[in-house]
Amino acid sequence: MLAAYVLGFSEGACAHFLDLARGGIHVYAAFATVPLQVFFVGLTVLDPLAVVLVGLVRSEGIRLAAAVMTLDVLANWIVNWPQLLADPTWLLRPVGLLPLTLFGLFVVATAVPLLRAADRQ
Repeated sequence: MLAAYVLGFSEGACAHFLDLARGGIHVYAAFATVPLQVFFVGLTVLDPLAVVLVGLVRSEGIRLAAAVMTLDVLANWIVNWPQLLADPTWLLRPVGLLPLTLFGLFVVATAVPLLRAADRQ
């Protein structure tokens, strides 16, 4: 499960770094409010931090991962909601909201068992 966390957060970090490289600091301005823009840019720090802490099997990393994914899924549903209302098939795209939501549910569902295992070490 920890490997899935590391892979998922590594992919997220790369996606946000690429977004910033392509569009600069205001890359999310076209569809997100300022607080959500700040959060999405902040994921360039939070995602790699989660990778490192989870990779070290630190309980702080698992807690951070669960918090980040909860906020990330919520933020993405907020910014994608108008598109989903206009075209519900938007959710079924193989890249985007669906895989992010599934990964977020996986992280939240496995956080408590992973915390128990990490605390035993």
